[in-house]
Amino acid sequence: MRPTTLDPAAEQALAERCREVVADPARIRVRFPAAAREIARTPGTSPAPGGDRIEDRVRVRLLDALAQGLPDPDARAAEVRDLYRYGDADERRAVLLALPRLGLHGRVVDLLHDALRTNDPRLVAAALGPYAATYLDDEAWRQGVLKCLFVGVPLRLVDGVDQRADDELRRMVADYADERRAAGRPVPDDALPLLTSRET
Repeated sequence: MRPTTLDPAAEQALAERCREVVADPARIRVRFPAAAREIARTPGTSPAPGGDRIEDRVRVRLLDALAQGLPDPDARAAEVRDLYRYGDADERRAVLLALPRLGLHGRVVDLLHDALRTNDPRLVAAALGPYAATYLDDEAWRQGVLKCLFVGVPLRLVDGVDQRADDELRRMVADYADERRAAGRPVPDDALPLLTSRET
């Protein structure tokens, strides 16, 4: 079974690095990329989209420290954008997961658009969390939901799907389902509730 919590030594190391980032926010540029190596990581292969990983938790806490040490939201948004831009897929995922916690409001919606242009299910899933539910416009959000179906992200991972699903999304999903059926391919189970609600 994968460990889901930090051991005492890793917890102490993380606390020290968080204090360092609060005191000098620029240190996030060093500590964030090195977090899995210096603090802890979940052993084994990457889990499915939405899976819980220790290194995500570590990086999110470092970003919490950044928010504490860098109160200006514009400066904080610039720092977060750079961490995403220069990070690998794991680092980008952690940035996306942390967005609802960082008080950035709509300043970094561009990061969601970038993640949704990828075919990485883990990034797509992370992009459609609470931040997207609040700040992503309807058209982009609908396209994000459809992208989930294409890349195999369960729609249960899309924050607010029950609240934001509308007739246009149902039409798009119905077209997608028709194309799948015409090609002799199954329609993902996740799409069925939207199709049912459209037909009733």
